[in-house]
Amino acid sequence: MKQTVLRKYDVIIVGGGPAGAACAIKLAESGLKVALLDKATFPRDKTCGDALSVDVINQLAMLSDELVKSFTALANKIPSYGVKIFSPNHQFVDIPFIYKNEKSCGYISPRFNFDNVLFQHLKEHTGIETFEGCLVDKVDTDENKVTLKSNAGDFEAQMIIGADGAHSTVAKSLGNITVDKEHYSAGLRVYYGGVVSFHKENFIELHFFKDILPGYLWIFPLTDNKANVGIGMLSSTVSKNKVNLKETLQKLITTHPNLRERFKHAKPLETIKGYGLPLGSKKRNISGERFLLTGDAAALIDPFSGEGIANAIRSGRVAAEHIIKCFQQQNFSARFNKAYDNEIYRRMWGEFKISRLLQQLICYPWAFNLAVKKAHQSKYLQQFLIEALASVEKKKKILTKPGFYYRMLFK
Repeated sequence: MKQTVLRKYDVIIVGGGPAGAACAIKLAESGLKVALLDKATFPRDKTCGDALSVDVINQLAMLSDELVKSFTALANKIPSYGVKIFSPNHQFVDIPFIYKNEKSCGYISPRFNFDNVLFQHLKEHTGIETFEGCLVDKVDTDENKVTLKSNAGDFEAQMIIGADGAHSTVAKSLGNITVDKEHYSAGLRVYYGGVVSFHKENFIELHFFKDILPGYLWIFPLTDNKANVGIGMLSSTVSKNKVNLKETLQKLITTHPNLRERFKHAKPLETIKGYGLPLGSKKRNISGERFLLTGDAAALIDPFSGEGIANAIRSGRVAAEHIIKCFQQQNFSARFNKAYDNEIYRRMWGEFKISRLLQQLICYPWAFNLAVKKAHQSKYLQQFLIEALASVEKKKKILTKPGFYYRMLFK
């Protein structure tokens, strides 16, 4: 009978995407023995919109100067200098990216390439041992340790980090987290070739059609005359209205007057792929006895924009900082780990609340139409939206400043 090998570490990270990679990179110089497990072999595809916000680029700089250099050298990316928002009545407003009062840019890069940059960077650190093609079967904790069973053998550690995405095994095993359709989004993505008429500065496009609110269709330009095209919609609305997202996406891009000419000669480069997005529109318990959850496993996706990469990296950094404190104090209890939840929501909850409000407001097409119309006409509102993309404090005006609504409607 073959004997199972038991591998012992201080920390196990399940998932090698942005959250897990960030956590591993921040732990690399801590002196802790770290194992990172991922079910895939890198590079691998990740169904996503592929947009990297200005905040993502800032987060990379907080991880490593060498990582920034690797990203800068990445060929398969395109700079994007703003966002183009279309209202249900087909009006639009252009909002350039401004960071610290200067023109800035995000990027669009397939996760196949972007995630691999992070993963290859973490593999350079000798304190991290990686296991690719490692499928986790079961995770348990007790007062002394974490145990994990996988197709690569059994693992044991003092702490485990769930960075394994929307369908996290760690979250299901230890966090008792279930899908709540009111705080979950269904999404589809398909790569196209030959889509035309993009903004000269590669603005990403968000199309808010009446039939898919609260949700949107996106079109993001890529290198080599390609585009990332997709649709996202609140799962509760999909279920309630029995929406076939695949048929809806196809119908919009082939028949809608804003899109049909742009897609007239375009060709899909793959079959449509689906995925789920656990939204950060409600607080959850994202830690417990000897475990922390990060990224999509902790449901840290913006409820309005659907953006989650920056928060995934941020949560990986915060998790690493907390883990170091756990080992310094030799305290891995649920009570001690609650400080991690508090810090995550201290940094993110204010923006999540505002995004949740915006998500609810766009259920009313007339209000959205009016807002975009006014934004197109009003220098004040245009400036506000530009600054709000980079500043939570600006967004808070939506909640706390009645004068903002007066200026939007009447100035």
